[in-house]
Amino acid sequence: MLKSLFEQLAVDHSVFNVFRYLSFRAICGVLTALVFSFVAGPALIRRLERIGARQPIRDDGPHTHKTKKTPTMGGVLILAAVILSTLLWADLGNRFIWITLLTCTAFGVIGWFDDFQKIAHSNSRGIGSRQKFFWQSLVAFIAALALYLTAQSPAETALIVPLFKDVAVDLGFGFVVLTWFVITGSSNAVNLTDGLDGLAILPSVLVAGGLGVFAYLTGHALFSGYLGIPFIPGAGEVLVFCAALVGAGLGFLWFNTYPAQVFMGDIGALALGAALGTVAVIVRQEIVLAIMGGVFVIETVSVVLQVASFRLLGRRIFRMAPLHHHFEEKGWKEPQVTVRFWIISLILVLIGLATLKVR
Repeated sequence: MLKSLFEQLAVDHSVFNVFRYLSFRAICGVLTALVFSFVAGPALIRRLERIGARQPIRDDGPHTHKTKKTPTMGGVLILAAVILSTLLWADLGNRFIWITLLTCTAFGVIGWFDDFQKIAHSNSRGIGSRQKFFWQSLVAFIAALALYLTAQSPAETALIVPLFKDVAVDLGFGFVVLTWFVITGSSNAVNLTDGLDGLAILPSVLVAGGLGVFAYLTGHALFSGYLGIPFIPGAGEVLVFCAALVGAGLGFLWFNTYPAQVFMGDIGALALGAALGTVAVIVRQEIVLAIMGGVFVIETVSVVLQVASFRLLGRRIFRMAPLHHHFEEKGWKEPQVTVRFWIISLILVLIGLATLKVR
C-alpha cells in the first residue's frame, strides 16, 4: 500500500526512493508489527480477561498447569500485526504475498473457531480433530493449487535438495500433494509445540527470520545464481511478510514469556505454522524448513511415537507427550524447558542457513 504511494512521491522527491528497497521495507515491517503489538497488547489482554477467554486445561496434562488462569486467543494480536504490517509495506501486486497472507489468515480463522468452541463448552476438544483437519486440508489444497497454477517456471514446482547444487526433482502435480503436506504438517506441528509459556513463539520467529533470508536471496537473480539456489521472480517480496511475522512474534513474546499474561491459542499456532509452511514452499526450501523447525518436528514425532507405542505395545515411550511435557515430568522447570528448546531452535536455524554455502 505505502510502497505505491512512496514510489509516486519519489518522482518529485528523491528522498522517498529509500522505500523502493526491499530490505528497508522489511525493517519497516518488523518495527510496525512490533510497535502495534506493544500498543494493542495490553488492551487485548484486558479484553480477553473481561470476557473470560480461558482455555480449559487438559485433564491428562502436567499437574503444574491445572492452576493456570491465563487468557487465551492472544494469537489474534499476532495475526492483526502481521496483516497490518504486510498490507502497509509489501507490494500488493505480488501473488506470493496474497497467497501467503490469505493462507495464514484462513488458518487463523480455523484456530479461532477451535478456541471459541473450547471456551464456550469448557472442554479442551474444540471443534474436533477430524473437522479441524478437514478445513486445514481444504485451505492448504487451495493454496497449493494456486501456487501450482500460477507457477511461471519449472523451478517453482521442483523439489530442491539441500547440499546439492544441481539436484532438483520435477514433481509435476505431486507439488500440490507436497505443499498440502508441508502446510498442514507445519501448522499442526507448531500447534503441538505451543504448550509452555513462550515455547512456540520464539522458534517461529527464528524460523521466519531464516526463511526471510532465503526469500530475499531466492528473489535476487545475482545472489541465487551465486549460491546455486533457484531464482524465483517475486519471491523476494515474501521477506516483508517474514519480517512482519518476526516483529509480531517478538511483540507477542513480550506478553507470552514466563509467566505468560496471555496464550496464543490455536488462532495463533495454526496461523503461524501455516505461514511458515507456505513461505518454505514458495522459496522451495521444504527440507530446510524441517531442519530449521526441528523442534516442531521432534515434538510432533514424540506424539506419533507415544500414540503408536501405546496402541501397539500397551506402554508409553515418554512420561508424557508432546516432548516438552516429558521433560517437565522429569523435573525440569518450565523456563528451563523453554529456554533450552529456544537454544536448540537457534542452532537448527543456523544449520539451515549454512546449507546456502554447502552446495
